Amino acid sequence: MRDFHIPGRSAVYATNGICATSHPLAAKVAVQMLESGGNAMDAAIAGAVLLGICEPQMTGIGGDCFVLFTPPGEDRVLALNGSGRAPGGIDADALRAKGSVIAPYSADAVTVPGAVDAFCRLSKDWGRLGLKAVLAPAIHYAETGVPVAERVAKDWGQADHLSGVARDMYLFAGQAPRAGQVFAAPQQAEALRRIAMEGRAGFYEGEVAEDMVDALRAQGGTHSLEDFAQTACDYTDPVTGGYGGLELFEHPPNGQGATAILLLNILKHFDIKAMDPWGAQRAHIEAEATKLAYDTRNRFLADPDYMTRHDYMTAPETAAKLAALIDPGRALPAGLPGAEAVHKDTIYITVVDRDRMAVSLIYSVFHSFGSGVASDKFGILFQNRGAGFTLEQGHPNEVGPGKRPMHTIIPALLKKDGKVLMPFGVMGGQYQSTGHARFVSNITDFGLAPQAAIDAPRCFADGAVLNVENGYRDAVKAALADLGHDVRTPDTAIGGAQAILIHDNGVLEGGSDPRKDGCALGY
Repeated sequence: MRDFHIPGRSAVYATNGICATSHPLAAKVAVQMLESGGNAMDAAIAGAVLLGICEPQMTGIGGDCFVLFTPPGEDRVLALNGSGRAPGGIDADALRAKGSVIAPYSADAVTVPGAVDAFCRLSKDWGRLGLKAVLAPAIHYAETGVPVAERVAKDWGQADHLSGVARDMYLFAGQAPRAGQVFAAPQQAEALRRIAMEGRAGFYEGEVAEDMVDALRAQGGTHSLEDFAQTACDYTDPVTGGYGGLELFEHPPNGQGATAILLLNILKHFDIKAMDPWGAQRAHIEAEATKLAYDTRNRFLADPDYMTRHDYMTAPETAAKLAALIDPGRALPAGLPGAEAVHKDTIYITVVDRDRMAVSLIYSVFHSFGSGVASDKFGILFQNRGAGFTLEQGHPNEVGPGKRPMHTIIPALLKKDGKVLMPFGVMGGQYQSTGHARFVSNITDFGLAPQAAIDAPRCFADGAVLNVENGYRDAVKAALADLGHDVRTPDTAIGGAQAILIHDNGVLEGGSDPRKDGCALGY
């Protein structure tokens, strides 16, 4: 139990259902869906789409999603890949002629948005209420507007690459909005109406698709109406790993979930439980494991159709070899590719309903405001997931027609003794795999409840830099510097997490990250 003398956040308990996400309005709408007879899938989709209006710098219908979920009353974990593909006309050689990397704020980095197709498929296959009811709240708030929340306003102010229609839509007289100013997106409300009435065809065909293709081609993109019409999500099987008596379910590639499993497998080679949870030793071992695991990720992870060593990252022997490279007394030298030192934005929402259907959903436009490019008529802001490709010839993640890029976003779910225990997610771009490992370790190694595990201080080896939150003592930061780390204080807190624990007696316990504006709500 937390010390009530110290400011903090209590866990949320409920019996009928809980939503935990990064904006209170989305959590409220999700619970309203449950109260009106919908299930966890209806609630998660309704909340997620609304987050595109509440947190437009993080997500929107021009983005992608990944979903893990359990059918009502079952412990089976299903996965759905809602990530889009590169256009059929993309040419790696032509992109290499422009530079060594894909320009992140250009049409070259825009993959076809996959989230809308995924939401339509999930609503049809697993929802109860239908798209009209599920999208109604987002349509309403897109028209009438939402007051900008405090953390959203801070993040919004960091975007400096918006252009054209996107600049007009998302800036107020050329400036980012202040907290409390009202943001509306009436053009997107009309696009959402088309989706509500026509399903996926309202987005991937007809006038909305034409608007998107015209905007991208005007920016030099190779996108076609055929690329949009052919977009299709896929059901797939999760990848799994174990740690501390729990079974971790992650979304398979092209998401980076296997990296979280690799990280935990590396940590098994150290007595983490015996360390000070907020001391230098644990932070050092985790940082070194992160560098090695992310380097491995960058070498192997890609669209699964192009990977040749699918089990390499989750194999115990891979973790053993990497763990042997870690020196408890000295940081690895700079130079490992590790995590790219670029912040990526995303939202995460989790819902559990009275039938114990659990949904773990993550949804993103990648960089803050994605590509910075929006369509003219409907104001669809495009993601820049194509920046996740490499231009290295022969690499499994080399950009190519119809390929899916390596993704940072990953939903997660934990089981114990074969029973679903907890859907959870950790936002924060590249941090997410490390965040998953840290969250699971906080629970298993140190016995923390979900809210306490979320609240706890974080650090992240971001390339050659070790970002350390202010929750760590100055003496710990100094000890990490003595070990050879380039210790920095990040501009904003690292990531954001949400979780719902399902107790044996049926009570639900929700936790939500105070680093964001959101909350857990139940009924």
